[in-house]
Amino acid sequence: MTDERWAGPMRAALDEARAALATGDVPIGALVLGPDGTPVAHGRNVREAESDPTGHAEVVALREAARARGEWRLDGHTLVVTLEPCTMCAGAAVLSRVERVVFGAWDPKAGAVGSLWDVVRDRRLNHRPEVVAGVLADEAAALLEEFFAQHR
Repeated sequence: MTDERWAGPMRAALDEARAALATGDVPIGALVLGPDGTPVAHGRNVREAESDPTGHAEVVALREAARARGEWRLDGHTLVVTLEPCTMCAGAAVLSRVERVVFGAWDPKAGAVGSLWDVVRDRRLNHRPEVVAGVLADEAAALLEEFFAQHR
């Protein structure tokens, strides 16, 4: 699996991230792909828009995917997100049983898929999704850097 395979879905997640800017939310976007690779759900940060501390793009997308499927187990699905998931979102990926987590930019301050922690590959857990890291990382990082430069 190469970056080229994930570039299209990551671009869609980046579009979601840009949409978060309209509400003043940190521009992070996510997409859940079904087993056949077609998008089944999308999400963007809504913490500011909905005053919801759990309103992370990944959680929003996983909830939407589970509702669409009528089942909380997302076996065979892929979570695509513009920034390395935090501990909450990495845990949600594990608990939803996604097959794979694909992310763009690394998050050395709060990342839980290899940077600060590695929740999704913890051998003590009964489910460990595959990880594909760094897809369109420069583009994803630039979007975040621009946002924080304007908000500091």
